[in-house]
Amino acid sequence: MTTANKITILRILLIPFFVMMAVYYGHGVQTGDPQDWQRWCAIAIFLVAAASDGLDGYIARHFNQKSALGVILDPIADKGLLLSGIITLSFSNWSYEFPLWFPVLIVARDLIVAAGVITMRLLIGAVRVQPSWTGKTATALQMVAIAQAMLQLPALNQRVPGLAAFSYNDLLPACAGLFTLVSGIGYAIDGIRQIHAGGHGDPQQWKQQNP
Repeated sequence: MTTANKITILRILLIPFFVMMAVYYGHGVQTGDPQDWQRWCAIAIFLVAAASDGLDGYIARHFNQKSALGVILDPIADKGLLLSGIITLSFSNWSYEFPLWFPVLIVARDLIVAAGVITMRLLIGAVRVQPSWTGKTATALQMVAIAQAMLQLPALNQRVPGLAAFSYNDLLPACAGLFTLVSGIGYAIDGIRQIHAGGHGDPQQWKQQNP
């Protein structure tokens, strides 16, 4: 097994420890006895896991360690870390929690994209998913939103002038949600275009191929 794959597996193994520390801290907040070391532990684990994402990619590219296993494990590790952070910080009783629509939107987008990829593989046998700048921006904003939520900065609890329903904490999730939605629509349009290019959206062509 390559060094890059070992780092990716380590990132996957760190996820439950991050969730455990986040949940323990949230329980302390709920009971009125928060242990700040648990929060900083969760932050440290998350940062190490996030940093390892760039490290394993660098090693794989520069030391010729790209592998079929790495292609499978890397997105699992990335999505696992992001989704565990967003979902945990939406229901963990921290002093700031993500609004419910945020995890729902992100999980729904990922499920729709996954369903689209499976459908395309069944119909046309090949899938060309080109990462978009909106998708990359959404991922970066999601990561920063998680970090901001964990830092629990008191100044960000202030309400935004003119938007009484929003605090400054809500601005990053709102931006991340917008780019997540736009990127999801973009992936859906591209997938539909590929399906039509393969002739599967044309009933006449389908009848010719399946008399």
